[in-house]
Amino acid sequence: MLDRIRASIPALPPAEQRVAKLVLQDARSFASMPVSELAERAHVSKPTVVRFCRSVGYDGLADFKLKLAGTVNEGVPFVHRAVDEDDKPGDIIVKVIDNAVAALLKYRNDAATHAFERAMVALVNTAQANRRVEFYGVGNSGIVAQDAQHKFFRLGVNAVALSDGHVQIMSATMLKEDDCAVIISNSGRSRDLMDVAEIAARKGATLLIITASGSPLAQLAQNQNHVLLAADHPEDHDRYSPMVSRMIHLMIIDILTTGVALRLGQAMRPALQEIKRNLRLRRHVQPD
Repeated sequence: MLDRIRASIPALPPAEQRVAKLVLQDARSFASMPVSELAERAHVSKPTVVRFCRSVGYDGLADFKLKLAGTVNEGVPFVHRAVDEDDKPGDIIVKVIDNAVAALLKYRNDAATHAFERAMVALVNTAQANRRVEFYGVGNSGIVAQDAQHKFFRLGVNAVALSDGHVQIMSATMLKEDDCAVIISNSGRSRDLMDVAEIAARKGATLLIITASGSPLAQLAQNQNHVLLAADHPEDHDRYSPMVSRMIHLMIIDILTTGVALRLGQAMRPALQEIKRNLRLRRHVQPD
């Protein structure tokens, strides 16, 4: 919300710009002040405060303040806070956790519900047809693919995770129309994964692509039979280890797993319960 206000300032009239700057200076106080005090502090009229709220996409001052209060009460930083070389351990703890929380909350607000709906339908159809769901990733994204395979095979889905480029090519070549290829990439520029996506698309498989919007890999999902689950974040993938992107990718997998499990319904519960019983027997100390 604050990013949107900041980006809208150049297009606002001068008086409304002053209101916007007042919001950015102290969003928490703005959310609790009466309109008369807001107008006085911004040196504008009370109707100008209301017009500003409508200019940035809200129904009025009450709606704006309600949404603003929700934003500032999340307890996350207003701006991305990168670590510095001279940071103490306490600073690193705060910054890493705050950045992760901020990124997850931003994704919650930005996630495209219709894209997740299409992805869940495709995965359920593949599972019910007893066809293959293959997760492709390289490097750090390969670890996310392994996590996805671990979650989906417990649902009785014929799932596999592949991270070796040559094996990915061979596997994609054997895909068929009822199969799903889930491709995971932070940058969306991996040559190996782009090759895999193109082969899987030619074989008629449904592509579910988890990557950054506007990347070369994301563009391959423009076909109506494929789905882009955009994972955008402020992390610079050319400079830092992709910590935040990995969390977002894992969260996307969790959302898909939960949605598929709910849609598969009662049929999978006996198998899950048996898995839990068998794992419980493997423990050295049994509960009383």
